[in-house]
Amino acid sequence: MSAVPPRQSPLDDVVARISKLHPKRIDLTLGRMRRILQRLHHPERRLPPVIHVAGTNGKGSTVAYLRAILEAAGLRVHVFTSPYLVRINECVRLAGTLVADDALRDALLECERANGGDALTLFEIKTAAAFLLFAQNPADVLLLEVGLGGRLDSTNVVETPLASVITPVGIDHVEFLGGSLAQIAGEKAGIIKSGVPVICAEQLPEAEAVIEQRAKQMRSPLHAAGQHWHVHAEHGRLVYQDENGLLDLAAPRLFGRHQFDNAGLAIATLRAQDRFSIETTAFERGVTGAEWPARMQRLTSGRIVDQAPRDAELWLDGGHNADGGRVAAAALGDLEERVSRPLVVITGMMGNKDAKGFLANFAGLTRHVIAVPIPGMENAMPPEVLAKAVRALDMRAETAVSVAAALQSVARLAYEIPPRILITGSLYLAGHVLAENGTPPA
Repeated sequence: MSAVPPRQSPLDDVVARISKLHPKRIDLTLGRMRRILQRLHHPERRLPPVIHVAGTNGKGSTVAYLRAILEAAGLRVHVFTSPYLVRINECVRLAGTLVADDALRDALLECERANGGDALTLFEIKTAAAFLLFAQNPADVLLLEVGLGGRLDSTNVVETPLASVITPVGIDHVEFLGGSLAQIAGEKAGIIKSGVPVICAEQLPEAEAVIEQRAKQMRSPLHAAGQHWHVHAEHGRLVYQDENGLLDLAAPRLFGRHQFDNAGLAIATLRAQDRFSIETTAFERGVTGAEWPARMQRLTSGRIVDQAPRDAELWLDGGHNADGGRVAAAALGDLEERVSRPLVVITGMMGNKDAKGFLANFAGLTRHVIAVPIPGMENAMPPEVLAKAVRALDMRAETAVSVAAALQSVARLAYEIPPRILITGSLYLAGHVLAENGTPPA
């Protein structure tokens, strides 16, 4: 899955060819994944120690904090995340560096040969290729992010990870995971392995009960936010506490009050394991140094930025469900308390998302929303349909043919104070913006 169609590279031909192997419908199963891993002689059994991360929101940011802290401690860190924003290479980091085109192409070709033309999703073959690369290149730890759900996700083939991490669980991907919070939590909790520590973010009661029950069934030690560890902001700093003591750290570099929770989850994870010793200085350097694009990211230069009104603030966030909208709206509220500006929301969403549930979070912050298409995405919600959802929330809505056109429309309005503009609603849209702006993830 990609946020924008990839630009021409040595990978294009093999990705296009492999994509044709995709089953006619997506059915969550581990059968295809186990088949190709067997044919590849089980690279998943030759990985560095694995920290497995599932959840609805905050997975990527939590992985970013884990990586930054571990690297600050001097460790070599492999990373697997999804989806990518601009280039498929973003999914795989080998000891801290994005995988090179040729290396990823060779791994995908090896997987293609082993698969022999059988049905396989692009995510499955991408995961298998990543496992090959991780097994072939030395590292101290692998951060493995779930793609969808957990129980039947392609990453859920590692028998004994170092830790299982569950970020906040919310309603999303109901067509695959179920329509209730309890059902979705059950899928996420499927990554819990026997005896392996479970580190859990603060959850709604329905999700918390399911996760606690699964951890009990698997006899896995549970480290739950609000029970076994606590994190909060105090005087502009991050204060973390558990049974082993207190950490008083500088605030996270990533913006938004929810990032204190994500950073706390990463800290709790690393304090729950005994394989690596992490000094306080590494925790602080990691928390303050972590980067994760398209999550309340301030855009300050580039081709898209040049289209915005002079002196406007331009923010980018890939949130696309109700909980993602809630944390973005809270971050905007914090910005408003610091410096008040009129807010304009530019949004594009996929057709299977709950537009009203997402956009309702912004109803008290703005009355001006511009709906745009997501280039290259056939299943994107038409801007007219999205605008109708906005109007149902008593907000002013208009449509534009592109993000650049939307910014030009804002520039024609007579604001006394330069506005604050948020582009949001989809990681696919965020990837398009970063590509068009000339600021793809490094």
